[in-house]
Amino acid sequence: MKRIAVFPGSFDPITLGHVDIIERALPLFDEIIVAIGVNAAKKYMWTLDERVALLNKTFAAHDKVKIDTYTGLTASFCKEQRAQYILRGLRNAIDFSYEQTIAQANDKVNGVDSVFLICSPEYSHISSSIVRDIARNKGDYSTLVP
Repeated sequence: MKRIAVFPGSFDPITLGHVDIIERALPLFDEIIVAIGVNAAKKYMWTLDERVALLNKTFAAHDKVKIDTYTGLTASFCKEQRAQYILRGLRNAIDFSYEQTIAQANDKVNGVDSVFLICSPEYSHISSSIVRDIARNKGDYSTLVP
């Protein structure tokens, strides 16, 4: 059976921290689906098409990485894709506390396991929110994104 992981997020925008987690997870899985969750109630800075294009460009050299979009529950998307794992990156203890409850619910209710990777120290300060804030204020965020 293929080991398939879904790496969900809004990727608004994708950061070097996301890239770090995905590249380090490649040896662990046969396929990683980078899945952009679409939430109609959320206001995004970059369009869905822009985010998909940037992800495709970023991972063009990686055959094991597939880009997709979805609506609804991440665990439901995992089942549709026959993915056994949800891949998540953790920057700190706050991320862990937030992700732990979701992971336990996904396992109990949907039978999807979560795999956590701690981000590399040089990326622990990067978040999409910070990048958006810098971009909104016309700052240079080029060292934080691929």
